[in-house]
Amino acid sequence: MLASTGFTSLMWFIAILAMIPLSLWLLKRTPMGGATTGHVMRSIASLPISQNQRIVTVEVGTGEERRWLVLGVTPQSISTLHSMAPQDDAVPPANPAHPPLPFAQLLGKLRQDKGQAGER
Repeated sequence: MLASTGFTSLMWFIAILAMIPLSLWLLKRTPMGGATTGHVMRSIASLPISQNQRIVTVEVGTGEERRWLVLGVTPQSISTLHSMAPQDDAVPPANPAHPPLPFAQLLGKLRQDKGQAGER
């Protein structure tokens, strides 16, 4: 009888340990967990200033409430530098005729160009 109680306690302990990551995984995929933002915010542009500082432009809100925020981002803080109306013509549209090169192809192309320049 005593061995059965110990086995049952061990099984409950294992079940609870297994439920912790499962519940965190489920919470992440619910609206309360923050996985769905409803496209209320999107990143427009980012400009690195130094290794730890950058200027980021984000769009917040929807419809008539849309605003662009220019933010200064450091490891310690995020500061609003400017707020403005959305500039729809400022964001260049994606060009499907000339998709960006994957990093490996871009690096290979740069190495080829450098090799050809060194031969001259």
